[in-house]
Amino acid sequence: MDKTDLEILSHLQSDGRLTNVALAEEIHLSPSPCLRRVKQLEDAGVIKGYHARIDRQKAGFSMTVFVEVRLKSHADDKHIAFENAILAMDDIISAHLVSGIADYRLEVVAVDLQDYERILKALQSLPHVKDIQSHFAIRSVKTAAPLPLAKASGKTKA
Repeated sequence: MDKTDLEILSHLQSDGRLTNVALAEEIHLSPSPCLRRVKQLEDAGVIKGYHARIDRQKAGFSMTVFVEVRLKSHADDKHIAFENAILAMDDIISAHLVSGIADYRLEVVAVDLQDYERILKALQSLPHVKDIQSHFAIRSVKTAAPLPLAKASGKTKA
């Protein structure tokens, strides 16, 4: 990726609805080459999609819970079975294989405590789960922040 690609990504992170013409103007490129570059970034999987950022509270999700999960076994097939199961759960909005005591850290959204109880029971019944620990977010301070693309270009902010 060159400087122009990083500029494209930066502008699209700020406004994914930016038209190609407006984007081309912002990065001082004509529309055709700009569109070609965006298409190349999409084809390469750098741009994975375009999404609306939705306010969780206003959409009815009053709870964010970070769930640490330990598995009974660390065999590859056990991890694969667990990962396939959590991929099918819409309430889990992010999942990471992590180091430390837990094997996975999940970010879960719930409408209320009763809804989280339903989700927790579903998590407990997943294959190979040994232990679950829930951490309730009191307040979100920073979510869905853009990637620090200046680092990717070798530049750092002071």
